[in-house]
Amino acid sequence: MINSGPTVIPRMQYLVATDGSPVSKRAVEHAAIEATAWEAPLRIIHVLTPEPKLVDGSLVIPGSDTAIEYGKQTLSEAERIAETAAEKRNVDLETSTELLAGWPAETITAHATETSVDAIYVGHRGLSEESTNAVGSVAKSVLDKATVPVTIIK
Repeated sequence: MINSGPTVIPRMQYLVATDGSPVSKRAVEHAAIEATAWEAPLRIIHVLTPEPKLVDGSLVIPGSDTAIEYGKQTLSEAERIAETAAEKRNVDLETSTELLAGWPAETITAHATETSVDAIYVGHRGLSEESTNAVGSVAKSVLDKATVPVTIIK
């Protein structure tokens, strides 16, 4: 038997998608906790959708300065949430953020594949969906399309 040196275990990576909703903020926190447990990096993404939406009483048009600014603020807040979760555990957490554009479920799962993440975290309902106990369309589609484990946070 030939020994080629120590076995190198690939470093895990986690992905969390956020839209700024309260439940997606909880998803960020849960993803950060999991990432810190495995000393894994956490990728945080926000997807700008190709359709207008109402956010805090304002109409946000895709690709507009308002949409881009909202996306950047959402990512910045999510990164703070992740860092706070890590600080509570007295550990460091490597994070990265990325603003993407497209249909949310397709963009999230494609990004997960392209970046070889090991797991995806999403909230069970987003900003634009009715507040019910049912799983929202984006979370359900991510679960259906993903090739890695998906954790849906309620």
